[in-house]
Amino acid sequence: MRYISTRGDQTPRRFCEILLEGLAPDGGLYLPERYPQVDAATLSKWRGLPYHALAFEILSLYIDDIPAEDLRALCAKTYTAEVFGSEDIVPLRELEDGVYLEGLSNGPTLAFKDMAMQLLGNLFEYELARRGEELNILGATSGDTGSAAEYAMRGKKGVRVFMTSPDGRMSPFQQAQMFSLQDANIHNIAIAGVFDDCQDIVKAVSNDLAFKRQYRIGTVNSINWARLLAQVVYYFAGWFQATSPEGGEVSFTVPSGNFGNVCAGHVARMMGLPIRKLVVATNENDVLDEFFRTGVYRVRGAADTHETSSPSMDISKASNFERFVFDLLGRDGAKTRGLFHDQVAKTGRFDLSADPAFADAASKFGFVSGRSTHADRLATIRDTDKRFAVLVDTHTADGLKVARAYVEPDVPMVVLETALPIKFAATIVEALGHEPDRPKQFEGIESLPKRVVRLPADADAVKRYIAGHCA
Repeated sequence: MRYISTRGDQTPRRFCEILLEGLAPDGGLYLPERYPQVDAATLSKWRGLPYHALAFEILSLYIDDIPAEDLRALCAKTYTAEVFGSEDIVPLRELEDGVYLEGLSNGPTLAFKDMAMQLLGNLFEYELARRGEELNILGATSGDTGSAAEYAMRGKKGVRVFMTSPDGRMSPFQQAQMFSLQDANIHNIAIAGVFDDCQDIVKAVSNDLAFKRQYRIGTVNSINWARLLAQVVYYFAGWFQATSPEGGEVSFTVPSGNFGNVCAGHVARMMGLPIRKLVVATNENDVLDEFFRTGVYRVRGAADTHETSSPSMDISKASNFERFVFDLLGRDGAKTRGLFHDQVAKTGRFDLSADPAFADAASKFGFVSGRSTHADRLATIRDTDKRFAVLVDTHTADGLKVARAYVEPDVPMVVLETALPIKFAATIVEALGHEPDRPKQFEGIESLPKRVVRLPADADAVKRYIAGHCA
């Protein structure tokens, strides 16, 4: 298996070459030259496999430069009941007729990002040891990526983490999860700005090839193909749990801001998993919903990025979206580069409404979308608690609200749970009048000493900080 860039660089690279990188040298994102195809016979053979074994089967289709037994051991080491709370790893439960919740939030940081990040930490440590090298990870988080990355990488040999986040724009619990870590290889950088400023800094540093090579800069954001690949597995696991041995189609609703989570569903569908619809659920920052409704991709500036009660989706520049657009445009790297490198960089938008390819977003690729507001979140949290005695977080509530508009008879609708409610306690209190349950290991976390530095929204300032802490 070889990997190419969405912006036209056809230089074939193997998995371990791109594992430790972020963007491709031309500024694009890596994708496989082709999507391996999975037929009904293979799906039948995989049904009933434990999660770690399913992960190995899927990952081995994309990774052929790690010995099979080593990859199998890495998957078995990652996906354990001790780390994820149950043998199911991603348990599925039916809420109401035809609507299911897939539990992805049972890992160490109580968010779906753990599903990929725990594997990524083990892959990084394995490959760096094999090479005798070190890696400095630069990331951006709007809430959950940061803590998932830091908990996965803390104490790992040869790895340092430099995690940027928008100062004051995460929930107190999310901030405390990150900033309370005292590990020497973990560096938290609060940026004076919004998440998109943090993401722009990561891209700017990644595009400085001399700095990137000198300081061995890698990434754990969903622009890293290995992380997105790990997320593909739970679509297969959800499909198996929602269907009988005869199979059939399943739809998935995915709360999405940066398009990484739902892009993994797109990859699963391109592989042949029988997914009917991929429903993109946004909050008030509805850049993705606007695109799927109109064909116009319009980035918002910091002043127009709303601060909401589902803050992990307060994103107005979906960096992973480029992977889907590349496929939408028939894998035309030059055209993709023109849209993102030229039009978005210069005008903040592009318009595919008149392009015949746009019609394929729904008909060929299964994408539809919807939007949820703060009032919708509160109503959904109350309704789900009252009718089913199930407490959901704000982002999962966005997913449930949007999912109900697309439920079809005899097609299970699986809503991907994104986090546990304790991460957004203030909104749960607003909705229900009481605090959500808190796992014992996080008692009093907000009062722990914090380890964080505050910097302006300036890539050079971040580069200076990295250079000063790599000795």
